Amino acid sequence: MSTIVIKISELRGKDEENVKDLAEFLEGRADATVDVTSDDVTLKYEEGKKGPSRSYLRVLLRKFLHKAELKEEFRVISGKENVFIIKERKE
Repeated sequence: MSTIVIKISELRGKDEENVKDLAEFLEGRADATVDVTSDDVTLKYEEGKKGPSRSYLRVLLRKFLHKAELKEEFRVISGKENVFIIKERKE
């Protein structure tokens, strides 16, 4: 089973509702099982089922930020392999 982790600790600090919206958004578009923990959103793919490419997942995360009108406050950066971080922009 392959997994992709999205670190959301800074997004969670802004508004809890955004985390629920992100989970629903990804579940509908990434075709994966979504688990939400205190600091992470984990996308799990079944054996034999390949997840989206890193670049496409990054686009999905950026689309969510735009849709939720958070694009001016947050950005998506890549962490280690299969890890993304939604980080607050510096002013």
